[in-house]
Amino acid sequence: MSPHVTSIRPAGTRALLVELESLSDVVALHAELLARPLPGQVDVLAAAATVLVGFVGRRETVAAAGLIEALNLTHGELPDARTVTIETVYDGGDLAEVARLTGLSEDAVVKAHTGTAWTGGFGGFAPGFTYLVGGDPVLNVPRRSSPRTAVPSGSVALAGDYSAVYPRQSPGGWQLIGHTNAVMWDLSRDSPALIRPGDTVWFKPVRELITARSPKDGAEAGEAIEEATDEVPSPTQGGQNALEVKAPGLQSLVQDLGRPGFADLGVSVSGAADPRSARQANRLVGNPSDAAVIENLFGGLELIARGDAVVALAGAELPAAVASPDGARDRPAPLNAPFALLDGESLVLGSPFRGVRSYVAVRGGIAVEPVLGSRSTDTMSGIGPAALEAGTRLPVGTVSGAAPVGAPEPSSLGDGNVPTQLRITAGPRQDWFGPDAAASLTRSTWVTTNESNRIGVRLAADPEDAAAQPLRRVGDGELPSEGVVAGSLQVPPSGLPVLFLADHPVTGGYPVIAVVVPQDLPLAAQLPPGHPVRFVLVDADTLAPLAPGDAAAQFPEGTP
Repeated sequence: MSPHVTSIRPAGTRALLVELESLSDVVALHAELLARPLPGQVDVLAAAATVLVGFVGRRETVAAAGLIEALNLTHGELPDARTVTIETVYDGGDLAEVARLTGLSEDAVVKAHTGTAWTGGFGGFAPGFTYLVGGDPVLNVPRRSSPRTAVPSGSVALAGDYSAVYPRQSPGGWQLIGHTNAVMWDLSRDSPALIRPGDTVWFKPVRELITARSPKDGAEAGEAIEEATDEVPSPTQGGQNALEVKAPGLQSLVQDLGRPGFADLGVSVSGAADPRSARQANRLVGNPSDAAVIENLFGGLELIARGDAVVALAGAELPAAVASPDGARDRPAPLNAPFALLDGESLVLGSPFRGVRSYVAVRGGIAVEPVLGSRSTDTMSGIGPAALEAGTRLPVGTVSGAAPVGAPEPSSLGDGNVPTQLRITAGPRQDWFGPDAAASLTRSTWVTTNESNRIGVRLAADPEDAAAQPLRRVGDGELPSEGVVAGSLQVPPSGLPVLFLADHPVTGGYPVIAVVVPQDLPLAAQLPPGHPVRFVLVDADTLAPLAPGDAAAQFPEGTP
């Protein structure tokens, strides 16, 4: 093994987490893999002490481990550093808690945070979220025991050895000490991230924030993205057909198969939460599998055809109907089969009785403008088209070449067993948990909670299962933030796992005990609140269930 590489850990079946001796080693490996990608490599993400490398399949992942061990790393220089000043009002909700944890007064916490220069270490978590290192060691505080579901944009925060600014509202477990109106991420800039690795950062305390920016800069993090992506071309120009949103339901988004390859910018792959159903809907209307579709949560969507269209519904099972403009000729709309939606007719989706997410494909695809190569809406980063609203007109693309419409297909939701079984492989940080980690995770019944969304499924121990208990760590301590993949079961100190879905942050600071196999993520995306879940540990190569002895061997006793 390379002297700079301390370990190579599996992160699911299609990624490797490479641990290195120092941040300079991380930079060297990251630069090497960007310059000379390994066979099948699709993404590479640097973090504090690790590099996460993702691949197209299992075969390429297994082969890459040996190639990484043989690399001869050459250390290079970090990019030319700049100095960035962040004006901050120190009024965060956790300022008093940070003072208690450090034994300082609140004023002393502020002086420690502003009295030492920070350095941009690496990106991740979200676009524009840069982990800052090198501050006063007295500010080393743990993350919250349970992360917030919504941290306000511009929040200035601490966690472990790091400080950072949240670019937009998002979940997060860091300790909040203040807020700023600095725009951390703006696609209209040559360098979208305000702080880059190697930059020197000073926090300047102020009593209030004064915004004096041009409309291009925006007053809130993410505003420039919204200005650039909210506008949808008029479907009437050039006679282009469209789907008009009469009612969006709880949440309706434009999605395709996502934007891989931008993890270093803090941008997750995103895309359809249930890609199997999105592909099916596109297949039925004769589209390429990566054409943009509408993803609807819990029904309630009403669409009006502006021009004749061929449409298909896949995903959640629900009642659906096509209504004529005068309401006199309503007819049922089939599921998992193509059908005509004529000019002026409406498609109406009812409430699902199985599954939660429906996919509406139209022949030609939804032709909104792509952002970073994809038409997906990323709810974590705010990149992509805005969530659909009443009156939104979605242009329909033109069809070129031979693209036959598909035949009706069975539902893609699986067998409908309760509880739903999700297959897992050992995660990169299983050694943070006791020797009974595999048994604790797989013998328990978990239930999904109301706080679940496209970022992740939050789980609770089933109160009706006496064996279900929060997962126990072997020891205390903070895990340096590192790359995570979709399907990761991240475990905060509460011991209640969070299953990451399509819009998950690209990095996380809680240990990942296991990873749901990619083939089962569509099932996870269709789980309603209060639904029971069981995890089944499988062999990473064959996906066959492991015997108890083999399962225990994959979760060795250890300490972080």
